[in-house]
Amino acid sequence: MRTSPEQRAALGVLALCTLMNTLSRGIGESFAIFLLPITREFGADRASITGVYSTFVLVVGLMSPLVGVMVDRLGARLCYGLGLTLFASAYALAGSMTALWQMYLLIGVLSAVGSTLIGAVPASSLVSRWFGVRLPSAMGMLSAALGTGMLIVAPLVQAMVEHNGWRSAYLTMGIGLFALLLPLLLLPWRRISAGAPEVVAAAARRASAQVAWTIGRALRTPIFWALSGVMFFTSITTYTINVQLVACLVDAGFKPLEAATVFGLVGMLSIVGMLGAGVLAERFGERWVATLSYGATILGIGMLALASRYPSGPLIGVFVLLFGTMQGSRGPLVAVLAARNFPGAMGRVYGMVLVNVGVGAGIGSWASGTLYDFTGAYYAGFALAAVCAVIGLYFFWSVRSLSGAAPLNPRP
Repeated sequence: MRTSPEQRAALGVLALCTLMNTLSRGIGESFAIFLLPITREFGADRASITGVYSTFVLVVGLMSPLVGVMVDRLGARLCYGLGLTLFASAYALAGSMTALWQMYLLIGVLSAVGSTLIGAVPASSLVSRWFGVRLPSAMGMLSAALGTGMLIVAPLVQAMVEHNGWRSAYLTMGIGLFALLLPLLLLPWRRISAGAPEVVAAAARRASAQVAWTIGRALRTPIFWALSGVMFFTSITTYTINVQLVACLVDAGFKPLEAATVFGLVGMLSIVGMLGAGVLAERFGERWVATLSYGATILGIGMLALASRYPSGPLIGVFVLLFGTMQGSRGPLVAVLAARNFPGAMGRVYGMVLVNVGVGAGIGSWASGTLYDFTGAYYAGFALAAVCAVIGLYFFWSVRSLSGAAPLNPRP
């Protein structure tokens, strides 16, 4: 079946946004690989080092609304160009760090700002302008960047750390990001930002049939707070596990490269869940897909807890299958629900929702390190992650609009 020029353009935009989101997520998540070597070199406790990652994800969350406004008002080219410059600079300079406060500044703050500018917010805004009825599947593909990034980056970074040290790994990533800057800026951004005429027209008709959405109106709707709650508690679950996953497996007796490979496999299988979530949601609705997703996540956490006490390849395999497959599958559901319920304000509203990702991820990663320092084990973190998954599922069953029902219409 032949595709039209407009369809090819839509696929090209999706590929570009997926690539940039892959870099943003994959390199950002590589912090787990650096956790143990940097802890040893700086002689800090676990909570102090995981605090860098907490700062990173918190800044990402707080920057998301601002980036949403920038995309809507200043355009995607500026966001991507500035973001890639900051992202590359942070990692290139991180190779020369001599104190922990420098890591907080470079990795915790500067790289977080850059990551947000090239990450999910501008990508979701652009993709929503090119895809209509297939938007859930497109959002699933876009969200698969987390898995793709983890799969590609984690083993690669672990190999660089083992062969040349963590400083060289940071410098290499920075140089690689700088190499992408010129090709990125030369793309036809006016066409990319314009979107598909029929999709933009349909969104305009939906928006004109409703009172225009503003942040203030969105804040007065139950679905906004439900979406925010989903992302907040889901992020605590995800980042309580992910930030310490490599360290947990190494402490359990696995080799560092094996642990990094497991981390990458979790990311790889998350692609299945992210793509599948969009496809299944089109048929069964967001609520039932979320139920499956959270249930598998909780079972996966249980398998990891067992494997940390009784190291076993099969237990880790089941953990990877369950937790990995469902990791991030809530993201496409939330993005679709935001686009459907807040037409004409996707960038701003979704950016506000993503604040909760940063706050939840910051709490989760900080709590995982603190609980480890207090207990000397990972079980308390596992319990926290499971409880937060249950709370995330609660929102899908307590708020009608999260079932995929008809979109809201704001009151004048």
